[in-house]
Amino acid sequence: MKRIFYYFILLTVSFIMGCSKGKVITPVKKDTIPTPTTLDLLRDSVYSFTAEDNLWNTAIPTYAVFNPRSFTGSSDIAALQTELDKLSQYAINPATNQPYEYDASSPGSAKYSFIDDGSVGTSLGGTNGDFGFSLIYNDVNDLRIIYVYPGSPAGLSGVKRGYQITAINNNTNISYDAKGYGTGTSTNLNFVSNAVFNSNTITLTLKKPDNSSINVTLNTKNYTVNPILKDTVYNLGNGHILGYMVFNSFTSPANSKSLLDAAFSYFVTQGVTDLAVDLRYDGGGYVATAEYLDNLIVPKAKSGTLMYNTYFNSNFLNGTYPLFKQKFGTFDFSVSANAVNFLKAGSLDIKRVFFIISSRTASASELTINNLRPEMDVQLVGTTSYGKPVGFFGIPIGKYYLYTPEFSTKNSAGQGDYYAGFTPGTTSYPGIKDYDDPTKDFGDPTEGQLAHILKYVSTGSYAFAPVSNQNVNLKARSFALQQGAQTSLELNHSKFNGMILDKNTLKRK
Repeated sequence: MKRIFYYFILLTVSFIMGCSKGKVITPVKKDTIPTPTTLDLLRDSVYSFTAEDNLWNTAIPTYAVFNPRSFTGSSDIAALQTELDKLSQYAINPATNQPYEYDASSPGSAKYSFIDDGSVGTSLGGTNGDFGFSLIYNDVNDLRIIYVYPGSPAGLSGVKRGYQITAINNNTNISYDAKGYGTGTSTNLNFVSNAVFNSNTITLTLKKPDNSSINVTLNTKNYTVNPILKDTVYNLGNGHILGYMVFNSFTSPANSKSLLDAAFSYFVTQGVTDLAVDLRYDGGGYVATAEYLDNLIVPKAKSGTLMYNTYFNSNFLNGTYPLFKQKFGTFDFSVSANAVNFLKAGSLDIKRVFFIISSRTASASELTINNLRPEMDVQLVGTTSYGKPVGFFGIPIGKYYLYTPEFSTKNSAGQGDYYAGFTPGTTSYPGIKDYDDPTKDFGDPTEGQLAHILKYVSTGSYAFAPVSNQNVNLKARSFALQQGAQTSLELNHSKFNGMILDKNTLKRK
């Protein structure tokens, strides 16, 4: 069936290209038409689905002008991504005069759109098959573990956030030498990235906070993802009780709902008055999970009111989406049919929530924050978020999946289009801007981001100076700020940033 479908796309495009008013069409002998390869058909499909379904599809040129079969790469998936990168650069954001998908760390590459081999769906479904940790350079010679999933190979081996990596596979040449990821000139960085993300076995030499060292050898394996890396409570006196939760991935509701319920039940039994949700490394995931987290946080009085609206392109609104329809069916894409209301979950009833964010806080994480901004006191602590107010359907293309922006959202106050991200401590986003401190474990009250929140809950104001600068070298903090986005790309180039709308939640016609 898929093969017939691909030939349908090819013949349709060929017909459109061949027909022109006032011209005589000369028949072409059948044996002179080259047989399309599998890659040709895949490239046609990437173009055709994007031209039909992308949020900014009107900016995409015709098939003849774009010529999708001209894009090549070292593999089929690389060729498709190169094509998609180009498609992503046509629509221009009038606020910046740059493409909506402009990525400052890699100009010309898509900031949002990507081709996947199925790994994203597996991971967001709640199963990972890696070492279970991530890392970042805190300084040129300071490589740190930034998070570890419980139950993963790293988690079972006792690896913790804040541990310094001093050697990988007995190689101590791991200092930061970036000159552009993938260029072959960043010897150390390429070695680190390949060892962590492209191998099945790794040996780490780690220095703990007490300066003792350990060696751990890890092998990749499948494990169930627990997106809650930490949940705890701080009794600050005078009736102030802060609940703190690190939420690292918006996995499917089937994976995350019971875990969220348990954490919030714990907060209720502890009499929590304020909540801090740590999203500093959360690149997003399922929209349905974002909605559920919002329903756990929002005040009871807001139940039944509008949470957000969803917007699609004119093809979806007018019912002219034959390719999408053949894959998924017919839906009502009108704004009214896709309005989402709050439906209070659990019994936590608070008036203020803090979110810890960074350049890795993206999409479903930003959706969660934006939905609550008109409804309660939302305070942001950290650095500017990723900036992704758009989301995807995962469209199967042969053995791959196409992710390209197909919808945008706005909260009950009409706020959206946050392509520049959320910057804490500004008029629109109350809070305080400060650096991440990867030398401290999650939940450590002396860790800069959390220390700000503890002080605010206790006194009603943030620290006058950035807390992270009081105990951490200024050069390191400057490095972290300047290189954060770049190292995030280079060391986590496979990290998902997005929000996925499950077609099963749409209203069918």
